[in-house]
Amino acid sequence: MTYIEELQDVIRKLHGAESRHLRSVPVTEKFDGKTVWSGVVEVFELVEHKTAGTVYAWTHETDDPANPKRHVTVLHLGPVNSPETAVRAAIIREYRDAEAAEA
Repeated sequence: MTYIEELQDVIRKLHGAESRHLRSVPVTEKFDGKTVWSGVVEVFELVEHKTAGTVYAWTHETDDPANPKRHVTVLHLGPVNSPETAVRAAIIREYRDAEAAEA
């Protein structure tokens, strides 16, 4: 299974729709002059999805040996309108999830 096929499988499972790969977009997200995320975001067209026509997806490594890889998908909805805003939304979501787990 290729990387793109792996992401399409995740998209199918999480969002209940088939997808077509459109392009790969390099993204670097900085905060206070430091790189907080750098990678390639894959852009997919969703086929017959109820609310979105596009989804952004990528994979990153984790510090968890039991789950060394994490798949991220972000629908093109509301303020998320580009690969860059998808990365920002995912970073914010991860930060909030970490805060909630510590509380």
